[in-house]
Amino acid sequence: MSVATEAAQIRDLFEQIEEIEEVALTLSEDDVRRHKLAGVVAKALRQAPPIRPVVAGELLDLTEKTVKAWAREGVLSISAKQPRMLLDAERLHEVLHLVSDLRRAGKSRGLLDEVHRRLSDLALRDRADLAASLEQMHRGEGHVVRTG
Repeated sequence: MSVATEAAQIRDLFEQIEEIEEVALTLSEDDVRRHKLAGVVAKALRQAPPIRPVVAGELLDLTEKTVKAWAREGVLSISAKQPRMLLDAERLHEVLHLVSDLRRAGKSRGLLDEVHRRLSDLALRDRADLAASLEQMHRGEGHVVRTG
């Protein structure tokens, strides 16, 4: 399959996912339908085939060399290394969101570092212990600890 054909198929999939996500965001956080739509998105991304770096580069508007470097840095997840590197569609979709947001904000240099920072922030936000601590803080149950 050609790079253009494969990129078009993945782009179509991501556009469908974007539409579902857009509808989900119109629903309140506690709406069951929003969670069902999130489940549909997650399932579609899990079932998507692994993506060649050259195709990911086409989608991200980056070179294949840059995409491979981002994969080695852990920004993009490698789903297979042998016989060739293939990337995880779920993580690519997440990174595509971040890169698009950064470019809309006028950021074009240092994308790797900025995407890496944002992914780290997202990972922290998803930690259960941090969420519990933030909830305690919002309820006023925390106390200030000062060190030497």
